[in-house]
Amino acid sequence: MIMSEIILRINGAQVEVKTAATATLAEVLREELGFTGTKMMCNEGECGACTVLINGKPMLSCMTLAIDAQDKDILTIEGLADPVTGRLHPIQKA
Repeated sequence: MIMSEIILRINGAQVEVKTAATATLAEVLREELGFTGTKMMCNEGECGACTVLINGKPMLSCMTLAIDAQDKDILTIEGLADPVTGRLHPIQKA
């Protein structure tokens, strides 16, 4: 298995991770980095449970290779809370 070292910008923080070149962003977020708010349900791009914002646009992380998310701003459900007050976003409350 070919491993790649990549740098991702997640919720405003830069993270370096070593992962398989074929790993999806959902796999890396959940299994490597612990962002469990991103759910892996259908793994076919049908349900939307894995949706994250990439450069402000909703994307299915189960259909996006992690290596393709380099140099892009990734926002997960964990990143929606107000960073100053810690107040949850309405989506997080739901």
